[in-house]
Amino acid sequence: MFPGAEEYDIDVTVAESDVERLLSVTPADVEAADELSFCRNVFVPLTTACRYTCTYCTYFDPPGEATLMSPEEVREVVRTGADAGCTEALFTFGDDPDDRYTAIHDQLAEWGHDSIHTYLREVCELTLEEGLLPHANAGDQTREQMAAVADVNASMGVMLETTADVAAHSGPRVKSPGQRLNTLRNAGELGVPFTTGILVGIGEEWRDRAESILAIREMHERYGHIQEVIVQPVVENERWRGGSPDLATLRRAVAMARAGLPGEVSVQVPPNLAPARDVVDCGIDDLGGVSPVTDDHINPDYAWPALDTLADIADHAGVPLRERLPVYERYLPADYRSDTFDGTPADSPGGNRAGGDGGARDAWLSDRIREALAADDAAGRRYRAVLHEGTPPA
Repeated sequence: MFPGAEEYDIDVTVAESDVERLLSVTPADVEAADELSFCRNVFVPLTTACRYTCTYCTYFDPPGEATLMSPEEVREVVRTGADAGCTEALFTFGDDPDDRYTAIHDQLAEWGHDSIHTYLREVCELTLEEGLLPHANAGDQTREQMAAVADVNASMGVMLETTADVAAHSGPRVKSPGQRLNTLRNAGELGVPFTTGILVGIGEEWRDRAESILAIREMHERYGHIQEVIVQPVVENERWRGGSPDLATLRRAVAMARAGLPGEVSVQVPPNLAPARDVVDCGIDDLGGVSPVTDDHINPDYAWPALDTLADIADHAGVPLRERLPVYERYLPADYRSDTFDGTPADSPGGNRAGGDGGARDAWLSDRIREALAADDAAGRRYRAVLHEGTPPA
């Protein structure tokens, strides 16, 4: 049983035969994808506070130094992103930051919020008004916390990182794999299209990597909600001097993820943290969210590549590059999928009205997100152009 699983009543088991199968996988055992995708986004670090103190992370600031973005600051960032043609606002913050940081809690109270999650809802609503689709990566969340914001997010996510108990997670508050898996389960039960991933090189073993991938697979097989899995190497920074995995390790880990996950689940490597050009033959089909206007605030020393660099990676692989929305196409109503979409809003005269099964559920997206996709405004037209054309502008 994984650490913390009993505390959160997580019933996830992986078969030894499946572990052994993944441990034998090499890059030669998987096929390269027939296209690569990416999402154009803005990065919104809502607060730099976190209750955890993982030894590889530069994102969190100590109490007394952490910042909290105001609604006006959020509006400025997302408005800039909309003007630049982005479709996603990636909200990030540490796990339950107002639980550890008195100043953050007090500021939230001054703005009329009793938690970071009610504030997240406010800024997600603001983001939709400004013409971007929210994707909140809000750390571990209880079912109640996630339910409070799910309907104003096109998709959400949290990195599983590893199902192992590693020293890099040590500190006064230890990150629990069981709690992480509970967040994945909450997303599945609530029907939230979800992104997760593994972090490679933080002290886990190959068996741990295989078990982490298989745990994600089991969650997806129950709920059908995992849209992509990120294989992210830990990188050197001011707090981490433990080294980064070499290319051979990364290639094997990516191939393992591709072999261990269902075919519909995308595998991503972040192109600012990993040599994506050197792993395109290992099964990746996505290059993640890339911002033309904001930094990667979790890894500020590693700049996003220019969009033409992504095109070069795709050219090197000999495959097309396609732009996508933060929510993967299979979770959209059939009205908006590329094989049925005619370029007009579903609610407008002449638009598709075929309806969609949204995968295994009747509907994956809330009415609020559907309204944004169907809106006859600049944002709605931009979303539908990405779905219809699937290629970045020249």
